[in-house]
Amino acid sequence: MANRTLEDQLTLHEGKRPGLYNDGYGHMSIGVGRNLTDVPLDEEEISFLLAKDIRRAAEGLDYSLPWWSKLDAIRQRVMLDMCFNLGIGKLLTFRTTLANIKAGEYEAAAVNMLKSRWAKQVGTRALRLAEMMKTGQDYTR
Repeated sequence: MANRTLEDQLTLHEGKRPGLYNDGYGHMSIGVGRNLTDVPLDEEEISFLLAKDIRRAAEGLDYSLPWWSKLDAIRQRVMLDMCFNLGIGKLLTFRTTLANIKAGEYEAAAVNMLKSRWAKQVGTRALRLAEMMKTGQDYTR
């Protein structure tokens, strides 16, 4: 109970903000007074956030594109990577690409991936993911 009381006290004094903010002294902070300028994330925190973000992407795909889970492991990774990067809302705008993937037309999907503005923005990531989509082979090693 002592920790809960301290957490409540610190939240009262620091406030709670879900996004990045300047604390007024030039330090970028987040949450309950976490000064990211002086106390950056450690490996455990980075891994925790990454795992949570991957779960969020998978949940978005499960909800919006339930067929994605029937893909082979490599193409599932491509879908997760794109959803992680774009968010589910923007991924859903890739209507032709998604229709190609759902139909098993992986070469066409890869071509359409590379025609997008996203591909120009992310460069080699798009080239790698398109090749993985096309071939079903891992090109991240």
